[in-house]
Amino acid sequence: MQPNHLILKIAFICAIFGPLASHASEITTKMTGDNSVDILIDGELFTTYHFVDDDTNKPYLWPIIGPTGKPMTRAFPMKNVEGERQDHAHHRSFWFGHQDVNGFDTWHEPLSIVKGDRSKEIPADHPKMLTSGTTSHKKLQEIAHNGDSVTITTANDYTNPDGDRLLADERALTFHVDENTGNRVIDVDITLIGVETEGDPSTLGDAKDAGFSLRVAHPMCVDAKQGGRIINSNGDTGKDAWGKRAEWCNFNGPVEEDGETMGVAILNHPSSFRHPTPWHVRTYGLQTANAFGLKSLETSDEDGTVILKPGESITLRHRVIFHKGDEKEANIPAAYKTYAAQP
Repeated sequence: MQPNHLILKIAFICAIFGPLASHASEITTKMTGDNSVDILIDGELFTTYHFVDDDTNKPYLWPIIGPTGKPMTRAFPMKNVEGERQDHAHHRSFWFGHQDVNGFDTWHEPLSIVKGDRSKEIPADHPKMLTSGTTSHKKLQEIAHNGDSVTITTANDYTNPDGDRLLADERALTFHVDENTGNRVIDVDITLIGVETEGDPSTLGDAKDAGFSLRVAHPMCVDAKQGGRIINSNGDTGKDAWGKRAEWCNFNGPVEEDGETMGVAILNHPSSFRHPTPWHVRTYGLQTANAFGLKSLETSDEDGTVILKPGESITLRHRVIFHKGDEKEANIPAAYKTYAAQP
């Protein structure tokens, strides 16, 4: 067949059937012991959801491998990587926590006290240990394979050092690939549910350190001075994005020294509690959608404390996009419109 005839044939097929279909990625899972599950894209690791870990007080995702095969979140404290900033040992890649659930802290953790140094003993009578809370994985409810996506649903309890329940949650994490761009996506829906706590309702205080969070790979953060940027849906950049309410927030920059620009965008769905959320976002690499810290993040004179009677609930909904390029190349505003239109 002559080249011109081949071009005409392709054009005819596209005119009749639309653009030629791209490869649909296969999303699968694999249990890795009793405490974690791997999420795979075409047989290769995308991320691991750690339900329970002797080293921490909350579930988390790590590592998270981006569309070019490179890790896109910080490895510390799970792994020591040369050149990586090692602060805030409780910033475990991709997690949810709150520093004031009925007075107990599920944001920080015992390892925070010794700054991630496992060789140091953690004193049991340390004041922070006495108020240390735990987000305890209670049940893996379902792993649903939906063709081009996988949804993992879990139930969790928030407890104090005596094991008393303070709060409950049900969370659904859906993993998929945008076949038009190759970008990798995680949808996170967390429903916080009030429980009976010695006659008191479940209370989430107005706190700076609270919410759905991600710690980006160190070279991507602004402070690394390798080209990392923060920008939100309002156009606020760098330090000016801290405490602002916005529909989405984006970190972009290299994930390895002298590497190509990549990005992590967190989108806040219109149905999410207190949308648009305030952002506790820091130039050292923290990206937190914090619907609780109104006074703490200086967004309002209103106290952001949430009181949930037994059975009452609120839901936090976010989409996280691990993408190539910056927010313009990834067209994050359009991606947000698509997400916001979903019920």
